[in-house]
Amino acid sequence: MVDFSAYGDFIAEKAAALLNIDSPTGYTAEAAAWVRKEFESLGCTAVMTGKGGVLVTLNEGTSAGKENGILLEAHCDTLGGMVASVKGNGRLQLTNIGGMNANNAETENVRVVTKFNGVYEGTCQLANASIHVNGKYGETPRNWDTVEIVLDEDVKIADDVKKLGISTGDFVCFEPNTRITKTGYIKSRFLDDKLSVAILMGYAKYLKDNGISPERAVYGHVTVYEEVGHGGSSSVPAGVTEAISVDMGCVGDGLTCTERQVSICAKDSRGPYSYDVVKGLVEAAKATGADYAVDVYPFYGSDVEATLSAGYDIKHGLIGPGVYASHGYERSHKDGAVNTLKVLAGYIK
Repeated sequence: MVDFSAYGDFIAEKAAALLNIDSPTGYTAEAAAWVRKEFESLGCTAVMTGKGGVLVTLNEGTSAGKENGILLEAHCDTLGGMVASVKGNGRLQLTNIGGMNANNAETENVRVVTKFNGVYEGTCQLANASIHVNGKYGETPRNWDTVEIVLDEDVKIADDVKKLGISTGDFVCFEPNTRITKTGYIKSRFLDDKLSVAILMGYAKYLKDNGISPERAVYGHVTVYEEVGHGGSSSVPAGVTEAISVDMGCVGDGLTCTERQVSICAKDSRGPYSYDVVKGLVEAAKATGADYAVDVYPFYGSDVEATLSAGYDIKHGLIGPGVYASHGYERSHKDGAVNTLKVLAGYIK
């Protein structure tokens, strides 16, 4: 009998390491290289895709199994920002990458990655951010026109900033502020979806530790453009008949999932997932004793839907550990990660 709880610390450790590598969509090479190396250290074959993602062979499968392969998709790209312009006062105007929301970005420390001149630190602040000066501080809506990046450099005008080599199109990476509590909670920006990338590493370790070789060929695709909608649109290996996004599970009003459970999504904003897959995932949860919830996500889209939109003829599903405060300062739990691992292990027999 496999003790799945033993993988909770491993998954949390790998998630924390990956969270420490900046990777807003479009600036993911370092994170992807780290992911590839980690899977290789677990005995997997891992190659870079043309788009910059990582395609992993988790299990080669039998001859028959190669014709009924399954693809597990997770993503290591995150929300972030980009310099839209350098303002006259030496501050930076931002444009968001993915669904980064200005309400969640305000007061966060950032790193501005220039094209040729290194990295500079700063903070995302409301313009005129001093409450003792700005009488309308509380009334001002937070959006990308009202917040700005204040550089931790002695800059007063636009030319000062340009002399540093900062220009339009440079990436702005937000500090994740990762913390793992004594009670097992995992708090950080960008658990969506670096926690699930770590869960796939946990699955690879589970196969290796226990000498398990499922009949089916099993692949993993760690994508790098999920947050802008086309991460899973390519690189599906031959013989794959089914794909499952391993992404964050939603926690919030009207849903039943908690951070300590695995969420099985029946439908999101793009429509229902395969009935057969959802049913099979529920059966796997019951068989492995995973604490689970089945929910409908009101505002959500996943990598696997991009795979279907690209024309691949496959069945599809979506699972993930419960994550609260999605696209903000997110929170999950080691139990949610372990329960997700249980469902993967039970589903891919």
